[in-house]
Amino acid sequence: MAGLKADNLTCIKRDRVLFSKLSFLLAPGTLLHLRGPNGAGKTSLLRILTGLSSAQSGTIYIDDEPFHDARERFYQQLIYIGHKAGVNGALTALENLKFWCAQHNSVFEVDRSFAILAKLGLVGLEDVPVRMLSAGQQRRVALARLWLKQATYWILDEPFTALDVGGINILEQHMKIHVSNGGAIMTTSHQPLTDAAGPFTELYLEYNI
Repeated sequence: MAGLKADNLTCIKRDRVLFSKLSFLLAPGTLLHLRGPNGAGKTSLLRILTGLSSAQSGTIYIDDEPFHDARERFYQQLIYIGHKAGVNGALTALENLKFWCAQHNSVFEVDRSFAILAKLGLVGLEDVPVRMLSAGQQRRVALARLWLKQATYWILDEPFTALDVGGINILEQHMKIHVSNGGAIMTTSHQPLTDAAGPFTELYLEYNI
């Protein structure tokens, strides 16, 4: 079965079970909205799905292959954006994008990068050190990766953080296009998704005491 599949995942942190026997499928052409209160394990789950952390039990499959067998192929088709912007404040927006492309074996095209930053409302700020930008502008620089690289899977941890209404609309529209083209997105968000992001399903994590 095509997609990213979690089978009976259990995650324990500091002797507390965040979730157990959790199973779901993130298939191409779907948007999965991961919800739950603070501390329920949303970020932990995303990190497990990307291989940054390990579950105490359970298995992750990529197109029916165990994660460890499909890891390299999966990473070629993955964009992960964590809760923090993950940008270097000493570098400019363009330099950050160039560095990210080099890390992910993607071709860096200056004209295309200018166009992406312009779309995200950063005209005139392309050569400004990122530390001089507002939190919302830094988030837009981080989100530019979603336009830079063709990837099936987007795993996004609170991507709307610090964005204004215009930024939210731009991102939601891009998410809708990605899913309609066969992409798959799993995202956390404390704010409700709107119809602008397209059809989606929800996965809710409870807070376990």
